[in-house]
Amino acid sequence: MPNLVNEMVTRQLSQDLGEAESMLVVSFEGLTVAETESIRGNLAKSGVKLRMVRNKLASRVLAKRGIEFEAGTLIGNTAVAYGEAEGAIHAAKVFTEKEVKKAGKVKVKAGLLEGTVLGASDAAALADIPDPDTMRAMVLGVISAPARSLVGVLNGLPSGLARVLQARTDQLEGQPSE
Repeated sequence: MPNLVNEMVTRQLSQDLGEAESMLVVSFEGLTVAETESIRGNLAKSGVKLRMVRNKLASRVLAKRGIEFEAGTLIGNTAVAYGEAEGAIHAAKVFTEKEVKKAGKVKVKAGLLEGTVLGASDAAALADIPDPDTMRAMVLGVISAPARSLVGVLNGLPSGLARVLQARTDQLEGQPSE
């Protein structure tokens, strides 16, 4: 008969991870309570939850959902940051901040983004994705660039003509009259 505590933990973990659109699996080694709470607070700002997991139970829950990480991912002290799709991006940013990287106590092992399993390097690369406001500004810049260029060209035509006429006038004024 399975342990009652394991059943309860598995049920709660199934509920939490079953609703998650994205997640990052990280290793936690040697973090103090204050450091852990600081990371949890930074993650919570964007609706991402962090949970320490038991590897066998997490493996079982993820397998039921059809998620298989590389061998060796769920080994050691493991935590899962989970939430909405953009949550994985925010979590990757938090886990790759200078202070966190400098301490060397947190390592990104794997990730899941909208059903796609990511390896360690791909999951860490999520930190390089710009936030939604920056992305919108970039798209707006790309959309408006042709219009700005057209305005510059159209504005240049009359001013170019004026410069040519002024140069011709200056040239004629410098010549002696006949």
